[in-house]
Formats: sequence, C-alpha cells, structure tokens
Amino acid sequence: MGRRYDTVSFLSDLGTKDEFVGVVKAVIRDIAPHVVVIDLTHGIAPFDIRAGSLALARCIAYVPDGVVMATVDPGVGSSRRAVAIEVAGGDGVIIGPDNGVLAPAVALAGGAGRSVVLDLSDLHLPAPGATFAARDVFAPVAGHLCNGVDLYEVGTPIDPDLLVPGVVPLPREDAGSLLCEVLWVDRFGNCQLNVGPDEVEQWGGHMSITVHAPDAPVRRTATMATHFDGVRIGAIGLIVDGAGLLTLALARRSAAEELGIAAGEMVILGALDGGEVLGVTSPVTLRPTR
Repeated sequence: MGRRYDTVSFLSDLGTKDEFVGVVKAVIRDIAPHVVVIDLTHGIAPFDIRAGSLALARCIAYVPDGVVMATVDPGVGSSRRAVAIEVAGGDGVIIGPDNGVLAPAVALAGGAGRSVVLDLSDLHLPAPGATFAARDVFAPVAGHLCNGVDLYEVGTPIDPDLLVPGVVPLPREDAGSLLCEVLWVDRFGNCQLNVGPDEVEQWGGHMSITVHAPDAPVRRTATMATHFDGVRIGAIGLIVDGAGLLTLALARRSAAEELGIAAGEMVILGALDGGEVLGVTSPVTLRPTR
C-alpha cells in the first residue's frame, strides 16, 4: 500500500458551463468518499497548455499534500501519455497529460520522483470514446491513489527524464535593455512579466517601458511601487506580485487595456536618459500567442 491522501487539487480548461467538472468530481467521490476536491481553476482558455502550466506553477506552493490533477489536454485520445509523478518525497502526486502542463509545477515542487504512465486500463472507467480522459483515466487514478494504492500499482514506471519539459520563457538582454514577455494578464488587467526585481535594480525606481503592440509602439515611463494604490493616477507602476515577479499595473485600471497588450507579447524595459528610451534601435511587431 502507498500513502493515503485526503485532498485532490484540480485545475483544468473544462469550464463550468457544462457538466464536465462535476462529473469528474463525482467519479473521484465515488471511488474515494473521504476526499475533498479543491477547484484551483477551470477557467484556463481551451487548449492553452502554456497558460495552464503557469497557473499550476503559481498554485503549487499553496496546495495541501495530496493529489494534484491538471487536465489541459488538447491531445486527449492521441499518442500523448497520461502520467502520474511523485513529488516532495511522496507528499504529493501530480497527474495529467505529459504535454508540458505539469513540468513547471513539478520543478517547483522539488523535481520528479517516481513516475508512471497510466496505462493500466483495469483501473480506468469503461469509456465509449477516448476524448474524456479527465473522467475516465485521471479521476479514477486520483481516487485510487487517495485510497492508498501505490504509485507503481496505477501505471508502468517511466524515467522522469523522459517526461515532456515545460516551456518557460526567460528574459534576455539586448543593447542595454531587457526583453521581457507578458506571462499572464489577470482579471484586473495587471500584466505579469517574466522578470524579477533583482534584474532591474540597475535602473533604480524608474525605467522606460516599450510595448510594441500590433497597432503602434507604446512608450511610457514606469515607476516601482509596493502596492497598487501606490501607483499615481495615470502612471504605470511596476509591482512585485504574489509570485515574486514584476507586474505592470495601473491604479484601479487595466494596464492591459491602457497599453494594448496581452499574454505572450513583449515588453522592453530600459534605462531613462533625458526622457528618451534607450536600447531600442528598431521597431518590432508583436502579435498575441494563439
């Protein structure tokens, strides 16, 4: 027997308009009645593995010990693998498709331990088709793991090094500026960048920002602030957010709307020099990631 868990933390792109999430939770409850299911979010944009992986990474430090299930799975029913990955010395198991959505969270949880491919069909639900793995594969496996079934009894062992890695964009320097990417736009319009405060210390509390939106470049000055209401009306603030990354924000307004940017687009940070933007030598047209 393996370790018994009492929590499943669930993230998906299934939405809440249809019955999908409710059915998945019902399957878990039927197999493991003692389990509490925590809905992390089901509002990931359909098929958006990148957004799902970043959301899961933001959550992973705060979920209780137990099973974490992430089903952003555009390749469901194909040759992509369904996997379960032990983390934190067995305190948790992360399960989902092996398409990169799990990788950043696994890394933040200390890296992959024992890992299996979920290919033991006798533990799965009988399915009329192959397109609802969240219900037919991941939910029953989560229930069995919570009941104390050992990881190696729910699938075939696999070398963790063979798991699909995640794609986490890194900032890069160019002509004295820092080329960043918008990782996430939250419901308030705050734009999280893939850069931390230490990487902009050389510019003090004020720096230039250049957003090359599809219509026309937007060039503004941004000022470091400690909280949202610390940003002056009409100004652009750079705030260290709850994940420790810099976020573009306005006071009680949407920075995304003001600057005309979306997740996946580029923001260039640079030094101020007499009001001119430094380090930008040619315009770049950026389009939203599909």
